[in-house]
Parts: sequence; structure tokens; C-alpha cells
Amino acid sequence: MRFNHPFTPTEKRLIRHLKTPAQVQKFIISHFRYNKESRGETLRSFRQSLKHQSAHCLEAVFIAATILGEHGYPPTVLDITSKDHLDHVLFLYKKNGRYGTIGFSRCTGLYGRPARYRSLYHLVMSYYTPFIDKTGRITGYGTASLDDIPRTDWRFAKGNIWAVQNYLIKLRHKRIHTSTAHFKRLRAKYLASLPEQK
Repeated sequence: MRFNHPFTPTEKRLIRHLKTPAQVQKFIISHFRYNKESRGETLRSFRQSLKHQSAHCLEAVFIAATILGEHGYPPTVLDITSKDHLDHVLFLYKKNGRYGTIGFSRCTGLYGRPARYRSLYHLVMSYYTPFIDKTGRITGYGTASLDDIPRTDWRFAKGNIWAVQNYLIKLRHKRIHTSTAHFKRLRAKYLASLPEQK
């Protein structure tokens, strides 16, 4: 295998071992803590996320994009927007003409999806119900290539890569219109599932 970037021997072994989206998703879930940013916001590169063994959703995208990029997958991001402006970001891939994702979140319902969706809309809507909490509601989605974002080193940078976050904020998104009554029913169900506060 010929590598396209200056990886360390450890990184090369990892990339050789993880060849499919399913393997990468399992690796992220089993080897990383969710990055709650308790010491301040971060946006770490692939290398820095490996070093800290923690990641939030966009950092997990860098991990997936770096590993699978060496196996021929484009570094495509799916950005799902929310009513409360707390977007969820996933690595997007296509296999046999269908869409799938790799993802990481506090909520397991927002992890990745196998490539079985015929359209991006249907893929995004698979996240609609698990996205709902006290403030969350999907309002739209957009896609971007990490390679189109100038002056970023999402594979190896030592510092935070805010240019990617800023790019996604400005990205053009396709709006999704859903039933308000249905949303309210789902939200009420979610609130009823919460433990009572004493």
C-alpha cells in the first residue's frame, strides 16, 4: 500500500488494518471517549485526536476521512443543521450507489448508518427522531469536501482547525420542512422519558 501523506508508523499500521467504513465506525466507538470539551472548545486533527483518544462529531469526521481517504474514499462531510444551532457532522460515503455515514455523538442514535439509503434526504431523515431532545430539531443539511477548504490541515495540524467549522457554518444548506405537530409529539415523548428531577 502506498500512502499519500506523511503518516507515522503507528498511523500506517492503523490505516492498513481499517479498510472499510464499518471497521472505522467500530474503531471510533471502541477506542475514543466522547470529547465534551470540558476545558474549552477544540477542533483537533486526526493526529491530535488519536493522541488524546477523544473526539466529538467533527473530530470523528477527520479520523474517518483520513483513514478511508487512503482507501479511496473522498473526504466528504454531511452537516445536519438544527433549530438550536447545534449541528451534527458526519463522514459521508457512497457504496453501490447508496449513502452511508460514520459518526460519533453523546447519543448512540446519532452514530453512523450503513450504506443503504438511496437519497441524502432519506439518510438525513433517519436521524430525525434521535435528534430531538429539549432543544434539537433537524432543519436542513449540506455536504462539503474537506479538500475544498483552504488553509486547513485536518490530518496533522497541532492546533485547532477553526477554518473547517467556519466553512461549514457558511455552507449552503438544503432546508427540510417537517410536521410541527409530529415534532411536538416526539418531543413530548422524549421529555417524558427523562428521569424526574428531585
